[in-house]
Amino acid sequence: MSITMPNLLPKLQNLAAQLEGELKLDSLTKTLYATDASVYREVPLAVAFPKSEADIQQLIHFAKENRTSLIPRTAGTSLAGQCVGNGIVVDVSKHFTKILEFNKEEKWVRVQPGVVRDELNLFLKPHGLFFSPITSTANRAMIGGMVGNNSSGTTSIVYGTTREKVISLHTLLSDGSPAVFGQIDKGEFERKCSLDTLEGKLYQQVKAELSNIGNQNNIRENFPKKSIHRRNTGYAVDYLLESEIFTENGEKFNFCKLLAGSEGTLAFTTEIKIALDPLPDPVEVVVAAHFHSIHESMKASQVAMKHPATAVELMDKIILDCTKESIEYCKNRYFVEGDPMALLMVEFTGKTEAEARIKADKLILDLQHGGLGYAYPVIEPSMTKSAWALRSAGLGLLANIPGDAKAVACIEDTAVDIEDLADYIDEFDKMMEAYGQQPVHYAHAGAGEIHLRPILDLKKKSGQDEFYNISLDVAKLVKKYNGSLSGEHGDGRVRAPFIPLMVGEENYQLFRRIKYTWDEDNIFNPGKIVDTAPMNTSLRYEADMETPVHKTLIDFSQIGGILRLAEKCNGSGDCRKLPESGGTMCPSYQATRNERDTTRGRANTLREFLTLDKKENAFDHPEIKEALDLCLSCKGCTAECPSNVDMAAMKAEFQYQYHKTHGVSLRSKTFAHINSLNELGSKVSGLANFGLSNSLTSGLMKSFLGVAPKRNLPAISKVSLRKWYEKNYQSLPQSAKKIKGLYLFVDEFTNYNDTEIGITAVKLLKKLGYDVKVVQHEESGRSALSKGLLEKARKHADANVRVFQDIIDGNTPLVGIEPSAILGFRDEYPKLVSEELVEGAKKLKFHTLLIDEFIGREIASGNITPEIFTKESKKIKLHGHCHQKALSSLSWTQKLLSLPVNYQVEVIPSGCCGMAGSFGYEAEHYDVSMKIGEMVLFPAVREASSDTQIVAPGTSCRHQIKDGTQRNAKHPVEVLWEALL
Repeated sequence: MSITMPNLLPKLQNLAAQLEGELKLDSLTKTLYATDASVYREVPLAVAFPKSEADIQQLIHFAKENRTSLIPRTAGTSLAGQCVGNGIVVDVSKHFTKILEFNKEEKWVRVQPGVVRDELNLFLKPHGLFFSPITSTANRAMIGGMVGNNSSGTTSIVYGTTREKVISLHTLLSDGSPAVFGQIDKGEFERKCSLDTLEGKLYQQVKAELSNIGNQNNIRENFPKKSIHRRNTGYAVDYLLESEIFTENGEKFNFCKLLAGSEGTLAFTTEIKIALDPLPDPVEVVVAAHFHSIHESMKASQVAMKHPATAVELMDKIILDCTKESIEYCKNRYFVEGDPMALLMVEFTGKTEAEARIKADKLILDLQHGGLGYAYPVIEPSMTKSAWALRSAGLGLLANIPGDAKAVACIEDTAVDIEDLADYIDEFDKMMEAYGQQPVHYAHAGAGEIHLRPILDLKKKSGQDEFYNISLDVAKLVKKYNGSLSGEHGDGRVRAPFIPLMVGEENYQLFRRIKYTWDEDNIFNPGKIVDTAPMNTSLRYEADMETPVHKTLIDFSQIGGILRLAEKCNGSGDCRKLPESGGTMCPSYQATRNERDTTRGRANTLREFLTLDKKENAFDHPEIKEALDLCLSCKGCTAECPSNVDMAAMKAEFQYQYHKTHGVSLRSKTFAHINSLNELGSKVSGLANFGLSNSLTSGLMKSFLGVAPKRNLPAISKVSLRKWYEKNYQSLPQSAKKIKGLYLFVDEFTNYNDTEIGITAVKLLKKLGYDVKVVQHEESGRSALSKGLLEKARKHADANVRVFQDIIDGNTPLVGIEPSAILGFRDEYPKLVSEELVEGAKKLKFHTLLIDEFIGREIASGNITPEIFTKESKKIKLHGHCHQKALSSLSWTQKLLSLPVNYQVEVIPSGCCGMAGSFGYEAEHYDVSMKIGEMVLFPAVREASSDTQIVAPGTSCRHQIKDGTQRNAKHPVEVLWEALL
């Protein structure tokens, strides 16, 4: 449909100059928007970020005049390819993000399409209301996308779908004219029909089409059963038919019923008015019923639906097995007993836990009487959030299946009547057996919609053929049960080709007439719902194309190479969550709201250029450099990304490979060798610190190295920790009881910059009864890693493994103070060291502890008790280090700080502080660094009373807090030392 780029380039450049927002034409941006969460890939003509309705009108006129198209997009988490196309992608997620109007009494809110669902509910919660549809992507899914897809989610069995919540829509039609659609009576309907405008034409057409008895009969005979509330196959003319215009005693006519689920193919929505529900009862419990078979769980779901459940959700063994290998989600498996083939998670709410528990117990009795299930743990209110997080991660976790064959979204959206569900799944499973498949089953059992996924290798032609054949056979099976092929994920490109089979050719032609009445030039998201290409075309991978293998210094062999690590990203967009959702992942996205700054955006960029590369150095692409520029290597994705896309490791490798062609900058060399420079400075610390703090000399130094002028450079201690230890350790007082020995890792930051913290840690440990041993070893290599100097980092890692591999074990651990340094033993070392040292590194990994962990474990073991600490009261606000949150747990620090009985510890719900080692010092990153700090951390610190102690385990975090708030933060061991009696 689109004219080739050279012909349109001048016009596009002219359009870009006229828009209030932006129009991007560069290859990086187009790469970022070539995919969504589906299996499809198509490079767009351009990407627009409109700031106003006038911008969108200009885009509409441009598309009409130049025979191109507009693809509306919010979070881009669509699974059916709705956001993929070769026209202009119009991303409203950056600027159309306002809550416009709220009416508490009438229970409605008017928003722009880029408002995030969970963000909206945070706004509504104090008023006792919420927007009830909740998808697994609710912390990044936007209201516009939810309307376009008619999203429903886990609670649809109680609250229905988005379609039921839409009151009115402000839209721009395909001629650029504005139109507001909402509920109207018969008189207003007739008045609309009399209009001599495109809007009038729409009403005239629907009146003619749905007044036709033949069309009415076709719709009623061939559409899915009305008892299936999740039915999104094609356009929702069945809902319009039930209005009072065409059906006696019907409800008032509302075109929003049609627009909800239309996937942006009919009009461009700019404002959405939605109905709200009162907040549910405040206490929830979840019955996690365990089953030996899928069939048994299906029967149980029918039983569960006879109870007042608010959610009935399924997880099968394949997904449960994926959670075992996830850093973040394995800890949420605590309630899983044995090795079930399926879990049915049934939620009950009440005003009290007792009230909710009574409902849960009744279900358990029914299941037991029916001989369904073997275990029925009830998850208490304080833990249900983590249990639902396990369920919500299902989509992303499926990317962890080893190899190129993955669980593919193509038949995952089928919905049947709940009474047909067990029989349908039985037939489905037999069909899959014939294909040699053991498919994935999960999600909305209570709504008759199980997300079913075959395991396919779409890199092979045989896999692409099976992709089509399985989809066709399942469509026929769904039709047999008069179900809906699309329950909530939409038709898009993957299911639309089967719409004629599902609703009949006559209804399909009705859909086409509707589409081309609303959009005669086919400018709105063409190729979705009607006139789609074959569903096994425009896939992410060419058939039988070999995956390139790139030689790397970091060992990515366990996943099949660096490219396959990037390919693990399936586009679910967990990295687009906002600060209010908690967690660490993608702090730069939270600051910029740019797709480029997500783990998904970076992974897509790496995948694109490493797959199609023809250069001698496959990593020598400025697009990759730009995409990775604002990655803070916080490691949030290592744990929080359900697919475990380790962007920090890939960035380090990219930098290393990029340096081979472009060399290493002086600034990068300086930061990477900071330990050696500090060692030199420590010999003349007074002079060195004068140079680092004096405005003239430090200003010249910052200017020369490209360091932000507003940053304070870390001072060098008068004596190193190592020298202090050698001189003073033996004379330190020790507890009468000796508990155990440990080796202290004297990291480069504590050794020269935070020496007092190191001294305090040694004093504390010895006073508590621990023998602190220090041996000669190298720096951690963290600074070299962060700048891609991997050979230098490997040298340090190799040396450290050689030193410690034979002296560290479960009885004598290696303990470190600075999270970024010591946790490298746990994360990078096994993938970084020379081959002959890998086993030694893996052994060390399990016996290396952050000092917070060590003390926390000793408290849990009863070796450290409260009576030797003060009884005075103290308020503490704690900010955790990113690496600690990703690779360990902040709970150990909480335990440590809560040991004095009257210490009250509040964890600041912050992600990354924004400093991230050298990142926040670099002049071009300073503004983003501070903006990240301002999202949660800085305001929380400023709001703390003057007698509240701010605590942060990380050296970078403490410097960031000081620069951003002028408050001094302490290390946890300093607080505990001061509390000793």
